[in-house]
Amino acid sequence: MNTIAIVDYGMGNFHSVARALHAAAPNADIRICRDAQSIRDASRVVFPGQGAMPDCMRTLNESGLREAVEEAARNKPLLGVCVGEQMLFTTSEEGNTPCLNIFPGKVKLFAGPEFASSKQHGDNDHELLKVPHMGWNRVWQTQTHPLWNGIENGTHFYFVHSFYVAPDQAQLTVGESHYGIPFTCAVAAENIFAVQFHPEKSADPGLRLYRNFVDWHP
Repeated sequence: MNTIAIVDYGMGNFHSVARALHAAAPNADIRICRDAQSIRDASRVVFPGQGAMPDCMRTLNESGLREAVEEAARNKPLLGVCVGEQMLFTTSEEGNTPCLNIFPGKVKLFAGPEFASSKQHGDNDHELLKVPHMGWNRVWQTQTHPLWNGIENGTHFYFVHSFYVAPDQAQLTVGESHYGIPFTCAVAAENIFAVQFHPEKSADPGLRLYRNFVDWHP
């Protein structure tokens, strides 16, 4: 049986992810895992996360699950979700936090003059877009990938985030969205696929992405 471990290190929407996976793949053995051996025993791994990056990395390290996540990233299908995607990169501007460094690149804050919208008011001041970026936004598939199967290019997914990944290697980006600036919202390499948006909050397209992950054989 396909055993899917959802990594529970204390900073993620684990039960919502589990419910979505059960809906997408009712025959899979889906487990919320708080011990390293359960993650090692699983055939594939979902790595969610939410909250501040310093807290997420500290909690992951204290949980004793970091090594098991790093092993999974080397040898089995792994899906990163939201902060779980960001944690795969080298460092984050949020608290200047070192991350897992599985992918080279930085996690950056939506900020700066390039993040002003074209909407003007008053004395030609630009209205800054609100942070966090929250709500439904289109995702454009910049590369084909098995996890995009059956999902139309430009489909809306649900986002809640103030930071986004900026990979050092352009080929890592497989999906982009736009919020003031274009930004990477999905990355992939070999056995890893990771997204900034929340598939578990994204209705049928999110369930399709989870189904594709369950069926994926990289």
